[in-house]
Amino acid sequence: MMGAIWNFVHSALMNCVNTMALLTAKTFRLQFNNKRRVTKPYYPRKALLCYQLTPQNGSTPTRGYFKNKKKRHAEIRFINKIKSMGLDETQCYQITCYLTWSPCPSCARELFDFIKAHDHLNLRIFASRLYYHWCRRQQEGLRLLCGSQVPVEVMGFPEFADCWENFVDHEEPLSFNPSEMLEELDKNSRAVKRRLEKIKSRSVDVLENGLRSLQLGPVSPHCQEATQDDFPWGMSVAS
Repeated sequence: MMGAIWNFVHSALMNCVNTMALLTAKTFRLQFNNKRRVTKPYYPRKALLCYQLTPQNGSTPTRGYFKNKKKRHAEIRFINKIKSMGLDETQCYQITCYLTWSPCPSCARELFDFIKAHDHLNLRIFASRLYYHWCRRQQEGLRLLCGSQVPVEVMGFPEFADCWENFVDHEEPLSFNPSEMLEELDKNSRAVKRRLEKIKSRSVDVLENGLRSLQLGPVSPHCQEATQDDFPWGMSVAS
């Protein structure tokens, strides 16, 4: 009896959560843009995280998105959201995240620890661009995730198309051809994928301690992880 009540309440909660605000087509086109450099007119490419949580029992997926807010990165807001949902720990869930920027080192550690403590969650991360990929600290954060239960991959055509289909408001008239946009995103993603593969191929001794050194010493102003929204407008770290 109690199990039936829980299933009913949980289903009702999921239906409420499933009602989500959608990205505008313009926001998607600008923020998931994975060109090496932003062309004029310049604009900041901000951090967005779109997530889809799918219960193993086949229930309706839950979708939502977060952006950085008051120095709280989108990844942390996402973790807090999942924690607050009161998911049934006897049931497995698949979570897919589409990010405009790959996680910074601090968020990589938080995601690693979160999934390690919740073995009923299976998380996959796809990023449109790599955040400060040339910095050692950023690379170690990516390798920590890639070598753990939270694999990080670069978005390709299937992921861009899925994100476009499920997280964008299609009621508004378009000023561009979405098919051409998706093809261009897929073409640009190849260089980003090559860069990530190079980072992943560099070995680390102990993955779980991969971020221990990140807590020591001063940080170069060009490698601060708390400034995803402050990256120079005309620059990119995609390749």
